[in-house]
Amino acid sequence: MNISIIKYTLLTAAFCLSVPVIAQDKKDETQKPASGVLTEEIEVVRPYKPVLADAVKIRRNPDMNIDKTFKPVLTYSIMDKKLDLNSNIKELQAQKILDEQQASLNNNYVKVGAGNFSTALGEIYINTGRDEGLQSGVFFKHLSQQGSLDKQQFSNQEIGVFGRSIADTYTLSGKLNYDRKSTFFYGQQFYAPNPSTEVPEKQRFGTISGEAEFMNNYSEGSLFNYAGKINMYQFSNIFETREGSVMLSGHVNKEVNLLNFGVNASADFTTTKDTAYKIGNHILRANPYIQLKSNGFALNLGLNLVQEFGENSRLNILPAISAEFPVVPNYAILFGGVNGDVLKTSLRDLASENPYLDQNILVRNSVEKMNIYAGVKGNTGAEFGYKLMGFYKTIDNMQLFANSLSDFRRFEVIYDNGKSNVFGFDGEVNVKASDILTIGAKAQIFNYEPASELEAWFKPSFRVISNAKAQMSQKLFLDAEVLFQGPSYGRVTGPADEITRYQLDGFLDLSAGAEYRVNNKIGVYLRANNLLGQSYQQYLHYSKLGLNVFGGLNYSF
Repeated sequence: MNISIIKYTLLTAAFCLSVPVIAQDKKDETQKPASGVLTEEIEVVRPYKPVLADAVKIRRNPDMNIDKTFKPVLTYSIMDKKLDLNSNIKELQAQKILDEQQASLNNNYVKVGAGNFSTALGEIYINTGRDEGLQSGVFFKHLSQQGSLDKQQFSNQEIGVFGRSIADTYTLSGKLNYDRKSTFFYGQQFYAPNPSTEVPEKQRFGTISGEAEFMNNYSEGSLFNYAGKINMYQFSNIFETREGSVMLSGHVNKEVNLLNFGVNASADFTTTKDTAYKIGNHILRANPYIQLKSNGFALNLGLNLVQEFGENSRLNILPAISAEFPVVPNYAILFGGVNGDVLKTSLRDLASENPYLDQNILVRNSVEKMNIYAGVKGNTGAEFGYKLMGFYKTIDNMQLFANSLSDFRRFEVIYDNGKSNVFGFDGEVNVKASDILTIGAKAQIFNYEPASELEAWFKPSFRVISNAKAQMSQKLFLDAEVLFQGPSYGRVTGPADEITRYQLDGFLDLSAGAEYRVNNKIGVYLRANNLLGQSYQQYLHYSKLGLNVFGGLNYSF
């Protein structure tokens, strides 16, 4: 078949199948309908429903030419806050320290103990505890012992109350004590062919004492620094000896730049009574001074004006000069001075030193005319401290003890008539070897040149005292003490009143103790005195106790 014939045949069939198509015309708003003719035109709009073929119309890349402006709706609020500029250095704010929890204190303490020589010990302490403004308390002590010799007995009781009030500008303190000591005249005349068989008499001392003090608290703006104090006591023994004393003392000081101007003053009124006498031993003192302090250097220039009146009347004008100069600050400081004073004699002090006194003791004051001293002191922190000093003294009527002519068991007080010279050396060392061990020691050497007596009776030529404390653990504590004293001499009066010397040997007294704390309230302790068991004599005819061991319990609450 011819291809051209087929082509014309298909074209003719297409024209024959054509049908009429009617489309919606666009409304012509400018054309008005004819008069009297009702015309209504309906426009039908349906949602666009794309078909798959329309997907080719979507642009693959975004149109960057969209310039439609977006205007968001904004809201504003003003805050009341300061703007910090980072260009400035900010002030450092200190961090608040947390409140430190204070340790719980046991304010009260009870201690009891017992040992050989019928030793009985008891102590009680009660106080108000931690209070910055008010402290007060009460205490009681008891100690009694009995040796192997006839009536070698000792007893001591002490009770007291105390208090202190600290205000903003002043401090007020006071205390009241009663002290009772008792013993016997148990002395044995060992060198005599026939020792005495008399029953030893009993001796007992009682002292009621009181003290009150008022002083201002230091402040840079205060016009003066001042303090006032009153001391009183009433002393008596088992016989008819009585002594009463009232002493008023105080000081005033004014600081002007590097200088201090001041005066220390006191008025001491003492009356002593015994079977044979009643005397007054009154002393007025005044110590005006000028003190200069600068860069560790200190110079004190003053006088001691002492007026004695009563049984004896005497005015003494004595020096009071001292100085300190740092060679190496804190490590080595040179010091020295010259001073003098009146050494008051009181029965209370004599009985405390030697309880075997006779009656009707002679009361007379000694005068230390001059005391020249010089030395060096310093420390190397808290681990080591020292003080070395030499001195030379001249004393009028130096006080001494001597056995009574009527009874060898009793002692009298005599005075070396004239000027006695004393040369000596004094050294002190404190060492903190570690956090658990502390050692302290003090040594004294004396060379006496009496004016009229053969010897300085019962005064040793040297004395060494040392102590040590060690904390072995949180619960175990140890301590030890050493007393080493050189020989001394006692005065012995023969039948024809001739005076001879009796030498008392030197002695070494070792003591040691231990305490174990079971807890923070309960502890046990053990102590031993005179470990070498020496029955030495400090005063002629009176032997000390031998080895004494005692222990007990203590309780804190």
